[in-house]
Amino acid sequence: MNATIRKIGNSEGIIIPRDVLDRLGLKAGDTVEIREEGGSISLVPEQPDLAEQLKAARMGMQKYKVALRELAK
Repeated sequence: MNATIRKIGNSEGIIIPRDVLDRLGLKAGDTVEIREEGGSISLVPEQPDLAEQLKAARMGMQKYKVALRELAK
């Protein structure tokens, strides 16, 4: 299957066909991880558990930003 890179506002993107989205259980607004390996790109649906963990980590880093900055010295 081929797709063309298109101008979307100030960025570029591709349109993923509906049947591919349906097979993967994806819909508009879902998050995917972009992996670049050996000159190719793959899109992997984000794992909900990992997303929750990352959200919690970001909140903790924001809350303790000053302390983390001091520890990093």
